[in-house]
Amino acid sequence: MSEHVTGLNRDQTALFPDTLEGYVSKDNPVRFIDAFIDSLNLTQLSFKHSMPSEVGRPSYDPSDLLKLYVYGYLNQIRSSRKLERECHRNVEAMWLMKKLAPDHKTIADFRKDNADCIKGVFKEFINLCIGLDLFGAKFIAVDGVKFKAVNSRARNLNQKTLAQKMKKIDQAVSKYVKDLEESDKEEDEDEAKRTGFIEEKVKKLMKQKEEYAELLKALKESNRKEASLTDPDCRLMKNGSGGLEPCYNAHAAVDDKNHLIVDYDVTNVAPDNNQLFPVAKSAMETLGVKGIEATADRGFFDVEEMKKCVDSGIVPYVPSPSKCAAGPVKRAGVPAREFYADRFVYDESSDSYVCPAGNRLGFSCWTHAHGLTMGIYRTAACFSCSFFKSKCTLNKRGRTVYRWEHEGLVEEMRLRMRLEPWKVDARKRLVEHPFGTVKRAFNQGYLLLKGLKKVVGEVGLSMLAYNIRRVLNLLGSQRLMAALS
Repeated sequence: MSEHVTGLNRDQTALFPDTLEGYVSKDNPVRFIDAFIDSLNLTQLSFKHSMPSEVGRPSYDPSDLLKLYVYGYLNQIRSSRKLERECHRNVEAMWLMKKLAPDHKTIADFRKDNADCIKGVFKEFINLCIGLDLFGAKFIAVDGVKFKAVNSRARNLNQKTLAQKMKKIDQAVSKYVKDLEESDKEEDEDEAKRTGFIEEKVKKLMKQKEEYAELLKALKESNRKEASLTDPDCRLMKNGSGGLEPCYNAHAAVDDKNHLIVDYDVTNVAPDNNQLFPVAKSAMETLGVKGIEATADRGFFDVEEMKKCVDSGIVPYVPSPSKCAAGPVKRAGVPAREFYADRFVYDESSDSYVCPAGNRLGFSCWTHAHGLTMGIYRTAACFSCSFFKSKCTLNKRGRTVYRWEHEGLVEEMRLRMRLEPWKVDARKRLVEHPFGTVKRAFNQGYLLLKGLKKVVGEVGLSMLAYNIRRVLNLLGSQRLMAALS
């Protein structure tokens, strides 16, 4: 008797189920994908070819191709060629597609042509989750994540690198011209071939120089700092490892109840300081509530954003960056740490600041800086203070403190964070969970499409796949299908 478990003899007749239905269990997630997509009105969601054309060759039903993509992103299969192969060999994909096997070009064109429709599918799934009471709808965390674009670092150029490349081309052309002059002195057949080769190289280099010159001119006219040659919409950003590479910046709002993504957006702007309000506002509208609490890291801090949030019913919890930092080497004019601007205490009753030395800085006048209305606070006590020009300021007019006209909103937020520090700390456990799943478990930290519009759709499929996987783990496919019916 064998000590190992053995399989069937390959020549032995085996009885398989008569239908594809027999290969897919009742709780298989593909059954939910099938039922969920069938429940959508793809015409209202503006999917192309959702209404069959009366003329021409019949097109594939967009619901079938959407099912294939949702299944693919849920199972870490994003490439159109790989999805085509799955339609021929994967029993789940065969069941889902009813044995349809579109070619990779048809599959790729569907994602490209319907990229702006994915957000609607995402929101339909959110509505299903709202009906299942999966959202707390009281507290969200907002953060950004960089997705690597389809553009190498070498093909991202700025004005300086463009000028350097043009200079190298000039040097290469000069060398080739010199070689041509030497070749003209010879009359044999080999030299004639070499002359033709050099002339062709010079033509290519001059054409490339013209392209660089046009690109440099466009950068100067548009006041842009960089240009990407493969994907013009992407920008150079700092990635998670601290390096610089062409990326897109995606932002998501995650609900605290079940770590589900409520809403998302994608931009090609690296800083996050203008993204809190639009993302939190959109999430609040999606959840259908009039007020919500939102936390984010200090990169999202912007006083105008805080004002917009408060005015719209969003209670922000965002740490503010230090108002003054001397760095490893103290710079001239920078005060000592105990005299940083945030160490000056505001007294609302007298509309004045009390400095660390105990002197009071009163209101002087209003000014405008960086588009904000700021109050200026000064005191004559600086000139008799022992810390003047030593630990405090070197300014001959004494120390000046600026106060934004709505600074009270920021101070209230700082008080909330001191009383409820766990709400600030909650950001990592909420937002890093979805981002880690998408980029590591799903291996979707890099993009396959080019252009901001298409990238928004591609990121939307990743966000949708995360939410579906999360809800399947929470409830199971059968309960989800029961909710659909």
